[in-house]
Amino acid sequence: MSYRIRVPAKDDPLDEAHLISGVDRFLHVLQEQRRALLVGVGVVLVAGAVVAGVIWYDYQSTLKARELDQEATLHYLNRPADDPKKSQEQLAQAINLYQQVIDQYPRSPVAPVALFHLGNAQVLANQVDAGIETYKRFMLLYSSNTSLLGLVQQRLAYAYLAKGDRDQAVKAFTGILEIPGALNKDHVLFELAKIEESQSRPEGAIAHYQDLMKNYPNSPFTSEAAVRVKVLEVKKAPESPAAAAPPAPAASAPAPKPEPSAKAKPGKSSAPAAKKKQQE
Repeated sequence: MSYRIRVPAKDDPLDEAHLISGVDRFLHVLQEQRRALLVGVGVVLVAGAVVAGVIWYDYQSTLKARELDQEATLHYLNRPADDPKKSQEQLAQAINLYQQVIDQYPRSPVAPVALFHLGNAQVLANQVDAGIETYKRFMLLYSSNTSLLGLVQQRLAYAYLAKGDRDQAVKAFTGILEIPGALNKDHVLFELAKIEESQSRPEGAIAHYQDLMKNYPNSPFTSEAAVRVKVLEVKKAPESPAAAAPPAPAASAPAPKPEPSAKAKPGKSSAPAAKKKQQE
C-alpha cells in the first residue's frame, strides 16, 4: 500500500484582503497629511521659482554690465593721441561708465575688472588719489582674486611713485611677493631693484636682480637683470692702489753747481767789479 505525501498549502501573507487594507491605510494617511503635503509642494515650487528668478536677474544684469564695460573700454582705448582735449573727454566718459558698472552691478563678474580699469583711468586723468582709493577698494573686496590682485597692487605702487612716495611704493611692491599665485613677481623684483639703484644702494639692487635670475630664469627681465648686475659689480669693486693713482715721477737729481772760472778767485764776489763798471 502506497502512501502519498501531503504537501501543506502555503499561506500567502499578501493576500487580496491585506493588499486592500494596506492601500486604504496609505490613502488614509495621505488624506490626513494632505494639507502638509500641499504646503511642502508649494514651498518647493516657490523656492524653484525664486532661484530661477535670481538666475535670470543675474544673467540680465551681467549682460547690461558687460555692455557698459565694453562701451567704457572703447572710450578708454580709442582716445586720440593728437587731441588732448578730446582725449580727456573720452577718459571722463570711460570713468563715468566704469563707475556705473560698479555701482549698479556690484555682483556681476564684470565688476572686478571694471574696478581695476576705473583705477587705471583715474590715474591717467591725473586723479591719483582717487585711483589709489580705487585700488585699495579692489584689494578689500576681491582679495581672493589672486591673479588680478597682483596687477592691481603693482598699479598701486606706480601711483605712489607718481606722488613721489617711494616708501609706500616699496611696501606695495613687496606685498605682491607674498601673494600666492601672483603672475608678476618677476616684474616686481625688477622694479624693486630699479628703486634701489635710484637710491644709490647697489647691494640691494644686486640682491633683487639675483633673486629674479634665480627664481625666474625664463622671465623677459632676466637678461637685462644680468647686464645690470655686471655693471653694478664693476662700479662697486674698489680700484687697486696701482690703478687708482699714477706712479710718482722719479726725483730729479740736483743740477750740478757751475764751477768758478779760472780768472775768478773762489770766495770773491764780482759785485765790486760791476759797481766800478757802472761808475765809469
